[in-house]
This record gives sequence, structure tokens and C-alpha cells, in this order.
Amino acid sequence: MIQVSPISHGIGWFGIVRLGTVQAAIGAIVMLATSLLNRVMVVEYAIAAAVPAGLVAWHYAVQLSRPFWGHNSDQSEHRSSWIIAGLGILALGTLLSVDATIMMSGQGIFPIILAVVGFALIGLGVGMSGTALLALLASRVSLERKPAAAAISWTMMVAGIVVAAGVSGAYLDPFSEARLAIVASVVVLTAFCLAMVALRGLEKNSQPVAHRKLSVKNASFNDVLSDIWHDKQARRFTYFVFISMLAYSMQDLILEPFAGFVFQMTPGQSTQLAGVQHSGILLGMLIAGLGGSVYTKRFGENHKLWIVVGCIGSALMLAGLSVAASMGQAWPLNANVFGLGLANGVFAVAAVGAMLGLASDGQNSGEGARMGVWGASQAIAFGAGGLLGAVIVDQLRNIMGRDNIAFQTVFAIEAAMFLMAALVATGTAMHRQKPIGKAVQL
Repeated sequence: MIQVSPISHGIGWFGIVRLGTVQAAIGAIVMLATSLLNRVMVVEYAIAAAVPAGLVAWHYAVQLSRPFWGHNSDQSEHRSSWIIAGLGILALGTLLSVDATIMMSGQGIFPIILAVVGFALIGLGVGMSGTALLALLASRVSLERKPAAAAISWTMMVAGIVVAAGVSGAYLDPFSEARLAIVASVVVLTAFCLAMVALRGLEKNSQPVAHRKLSVKNASFNDVLSDIWHDKQARRFTYFVFISMLAYSMQDLILEPFAGFVFQMTPGQSTQLAGVQHSGILLGMLIAGLGGSVYTKRFGENHKLWIVVGCIGSALMLAGLSVAASMGQAWPLNANVFGLGLANGVFAVAAVGAMLGLASDGQNSGEGARMGVWGASQAIAFGAGGLLGAVIVDQLRNIMGRDNIAFQTVFAIEAAMFLMAALVATGTAMHRQKPIGKAVQL
């Protein structure tokens, strides 16, 4: 028996917060493209909603490149360089998209072409920086801190989106093209600079918590994909990510219309309802992050319990919304939506924590490649989920002529998908990595 001593203690709590700041910067920049520019195109320039929806779907499609960027970060000595490069591409793509949006007030196809290029760069930038960032978290954060690291990074990302949306909204009125260009540029520049400060010296002053295998360093991209596909647990976890995130995103575009059609809520009231949901998500993230870290440290268990609880809770809350579609205003909608957000937050952070735990388990695949595969699966699910939910509701409303049955059906489908995701999760080993510093039998 040979004692293998630890390489280091990895990144500490302050380092995790610094990486969370980078995640917040990514979220703030992406918000401009997926939310602000979407509204400007549709409302201010009266462009068909299909145009921004198609551009957002395109940026998700481009993120299929995540495994490639993750593999390249595995081969390099410094993941920070990939994060920085990705952030630079993301910033450039966002500013190009802003310019393209402003040009759409005129005529011609050039603004659309420029927007397609801009959103492609946004997808590339998010894929490159986000995958390398998660790989850095997976490789530099100790096992017992990973649930909390997932909660911190995702909570800070949501905070970055909220702050950027609040600041840009405050300074955009009265709207003008010049204001849009200035506000967007300031948000992008501020977020980029904050990320650079947060990253400075972080990777240099820390070490991985586990040895990087020689087989990973020398593996080709095809070998890496083959290793992930033939790893039963990694493949099963990919299925789980896709099914759960598809269910998670299906209600994105229909919850507020549901509140308006079935509960006769005004736009302001339905927006407040979305705020109630996000409050629940944040609380759920914090509960799963803190609880998961304490549980892992004390019992050495994985994230499966939290994932299953979050998925079943989400299914129950969606079943409640399905009942609400029949009962109408007699149903406690706010409490139901808050509960949905709470369960979503628990499952989302537990899933990310499980990703961080499983990322180091490959024989020929490193953290970056495995995170890339799961990130690509998530991107496909997000792109398809919102569109699928909206299309099903529209078609059922047209065919049946009853709003409540249309929404009821979609919520029931989502609930069933969350139960399916919980079933898949129960058969997945969420962590197989041996902590460094323990006695290893040779």
C-alpha cells in the first residue's frame, strides 16, 4: 500500500466566489442578446418574433461545439486562457449583434446576416468560456465543496443577469439607438473587466485536486468522444441532462401566457409571477448547495438524493399547475409557482454539482470534454424545450379551442418528463472519483 499525498487543497471559498463572478459576467453579457435585443427587435422595430427566436436558437445550436472547446482546454496547461478567449469572442459577438439590431431599422438583408454572425460568435464564446470555467471548477474544487460551488456560481450568474437587466433598463429610457449602443457597450466592457480581475492569478496560485491522467493528455478528440460514449454512467448522465433540461425549459415561454389566459393576470402581474418563480429558484439553489455540501462532507454521499428530490418536487408542482388550469383562480397560483421554482433550483444545482463530481472520472476524457458534452446536451434541450412548449400550446389551442386544456397538457407532459429524469438519475452513479490523499491499494 502506497500513501498518495494531496497535491493541494484546490481553490478556496474566495476563489469559488471569484469564479462565480466570471459566471455572472457571462450571464450579464448573454442577457443583452437573448432578452434585451429580443425585445428591441419585436417592440421597437416591429420585426417578426420568429427572427430573434431563430437567432437565440442558432446561438444554442452553435454550442454543440462545447465538447471540442472542452477537449482543447484539457490539452492546455491553462484553462484561464480559454475562458478569456471565449469572453472576448462573446463580447465581440454581442456588440456585433447590437449593431445589427440598430441597422434593422432600415432595409436590406445585411443586418440579418450580421446578426447571424454575431449570434454565432455569442454561441462560440459562451461554449468556450463556460465549458472551460466549469472544467476549472471541477478540477480545482474539492469534493465536499462542489455542491456549494455549483450553488455559488449559478446564484451569481442569476445575480449578474438581474443586475445587468436592471442597469440597462434604467438607462435605456427614453429609448434611442445611441442609448442602446452606449448602454450595451458599457455593460459588456464592465462585465469583461470584472471577469479579467476575478481570473487574475487564480489558476496560477492553485493546483488540481486530482492528478490529470497521461491518457487524457494524449487522447485525440475522437478517443475522448468514444470514451464518454462507452462510459455507461457518463452516457446515462447525458440522457438525464437532456430530459431534465427539456422539461425545465418547456415552461419558459408559456408560464406568463398561462397566467394571462387562465388567471386573467395583467402583464405586470404575470411579470411579478415570474419574479416569484425566480425567488424560489434562488432559494432552492442555496438549499441544495449548502445542504449538499454538508451531506457530502459528513456522509461522503453523492448528489443523487438532491436531484431526485428536485425532479419529483418539480413534477408535483407541474401537476399542480395542470390542476390549476381546470380550477382557475381558486388555485393558489403564487404558492404553486414558488414551489416550482424551489424544486427547480434544488434539482438544477444538484445536477451541476453532479457534473462537477463526474467530470474527473474519465479514462481518456478530461473535465473539459465531459463538461462540454453535458453542456451541449443542455444547450440542445434549452433551445428545443421553449420552442416545443410554445408550439404544443399553440397547436392545441387552435385545434381544441380551449386554453386550459392546452396548458394542462403541456404541464402534464413536463411533469412526466421530470419523473422520467428522476428515474434515469436513480441508475446513475453521481460520483466515482476517489478523493486524493486516501490510501490507494496497489
